[in-house]
Amino acid sequence: MRILHTSDWHLGRSFHRESLLSGQAAFVDHLVETVRAEQVDVVAIAGDVYDRALPPVDAVALLDEALARVRAAGARVVLISGNHDSALRLRFGSALFEASGVHVRTAPDRSWAPVLVGDVAFYGIPYLEPELVRTPWELADRGHTAAITYAMDRVRADAAHHRASVVLSHCFVTGGQASDSERDISVGGVAHVPLAAFDGVDYVALGHLHGRQRMSETVRYSGSPLAYSFSEAGHVKGSWLVTLGSGAEFVPAPVPRPVGRLRGELDDLLASPAHTGLEDHWLQITLTDAVRPKSAMDRLRARFPHTLALAFDPAGALPAAEPVRLSGRPEAEVALDFVREVRGEPAAPEEEDLLRQAIEASRVKETMA
Repeated sequence: MRILHTSDWHLGRSFHRESLLSGQAAFVDHLVETVRAEQVDVVAIAGDVYDRALPPVDAVALLDEALARVRAAGARVVLISGNHDSALRLRFGSALFEASGVHVRTAPDRSWAPVLVGDVAFYGIPYLEPELVRTPWELADRGHTAAITYAMDRVRADAAHHRASVVLSHCFVTGGQASDSERDISVGGVAHVPLAAFDGVDYVALGHLHGRQRMSETVRYSGSPLAYSFSEAGHVKGSWLVTLGSGAEFVPAPVPRPVGRLRGELDDLLASPAHTGLEDHWLQITLTDAVRPKSAMDRLRARFPHTLALAFDPAGALPAAEPVRLSGRPEAEVALDFVREVRGEPAAPEEEDLLRQAIEASRVKETMA
């Protein structure tokens, strides 16, 4: 049995207002080709298929295309909902999909109802919102551990009747490394699930964390197929190709545009040949100039055209000054003090004139209103 474990597609997501749809479509191409080349039996998608509960139409169209192409390539699909997905919307048509080999699991009470592929049982545990299952499941404790433990106890009881078992789950396992792009799922401060909760099955395909991670030989995160934050710079994206009983290997995905971070003074960043390899990256740049450079973003984009985020962290900056009195002071003085504070130097004469004109124009408009 060969399984391709993937998760956290987040179809419909953008990256600092840049569309990721073409990159996500390229990942689908890669996924389908991997299914064919590696003779994959089952594609396991461990949640967060969409980026939000009401996805844009082009994201829905891409998922429709992806599922049809995977089935045409010869693999069945087991898919669960994540914390970004609407379980009800993702469930639409699932009874019809079942007959075609696409198995969607979004209902908590179906977590222990197996999808049988040959003599292997697949169990889809969707993202479990603890407060929604606590009453019907009569859980004594709050939090994700109680919910996952309840579901896994029933999975293990059923799995005892099958030769092998695979679990899909969307949660935060203790010890996992988060990035900046996952949505917080803590409930009452209890977000983590112990690794031992997943004991007793042959493989666990996890979703939620965006970096690939091996929690144990049989419990892994595939991570997201694309970088969704600058904290993921350096991640290798892709999927786990699992051969039950023989281990797993990581299959890297294509990188439409890598992400990176730069830090330093503006003139150094613009001149240094050490940064040539980052000129085609989406970049987050932090400038450390003592005085905030003028037109910094325009100047950076002349060399790094895909700069998306700019921050300032002046080297040797002094602690913030004591608050100054604002009441009763002329608006222009307050505005010019703000410019001096932010930039580290006074406004130029032409900037001061423009600022005073803007304040005067706004005052005239208020008078006439």
